Amino acid sequence: MLLHDLRAAVLEANLELVRAGLVSFTFGNASGIDRASGLVAIKPSGVPYERLTPAAIVVIDSAGKVVEGGLRPSSDWPTHLALYQTFAEIGGVAHTHSEFATAWAQARRAIPCLGTTHADYFHGPVPVTDSMTTEEIASGYEANTAAVITRAFRSMDYRAVPAVLVANHGPFTWGATPAEAAHHAGALEIVARIAYRARVLNATAPEIAGELHDKHFRRKHGDSAYYGQPEDRP
Repeated sequence: MLLHDLRAAVLEANLELVRAGLVSFTFGNASGIDRASGLVAIKPSGVPYERLTPAAIVVIDSAGKVVEGGLRPSSDWPTHLALYQTFAEIGGVAHTHSEFATAWAQARRAIPCLGTTHADYFHGPVPVTDSMTTEEIASGYEANTAAVITRAFRSMDYRAVPAVLVANHGPFTWGATPAEAAHHAGALEIVARIAYRARVLNATAPEIAGELHDKHFRRKHGDSAYYGQPEDRP
């Protein structure tokens, strides 16, 4: 991918977070990677979304060195880089502080799959990480954020559940492209809101039956998917 195209895709993913109401002020960021070169494009730190242009998007290498752009990259860049290194099949990462997903993260509770809306996107509950230790916070905080995310997926497939809640912090999502990562951030906020309201209405609402969960997820994902049009699938 040409770096111009990568920066444009990352800009669009960041602006989609705004359009979807998932970020406020300068909260959050989205990035994308060119796997051929290993270069990552990411939102600049602290820059209001309305001031973003393709040229403002910062390109960094695998060590975090700025390759293109005159601004500092997001302070979360070590988290993004580590996720790209650990989750080899992703092409985009998004981080928000969207209201309901962040509420679950601050409550340190995974989002249970209570119905088919959740099952369409996430093949299991959306996990919450362990709380970070004093040592993890004090040294290499952003890289250690990725480390606690990685630990949450020791027995889960990051491709089947492309989202996580970092305890006391907020959500990260990912996908094959920056656009898909941003889309998953939107889907996560929807299912977080629905699950919250369902549990308010019925605190003992059970999780969806496994057969129904599998059916809805596999209608959209995998070799046997039949939802939508064939040309829309990767």
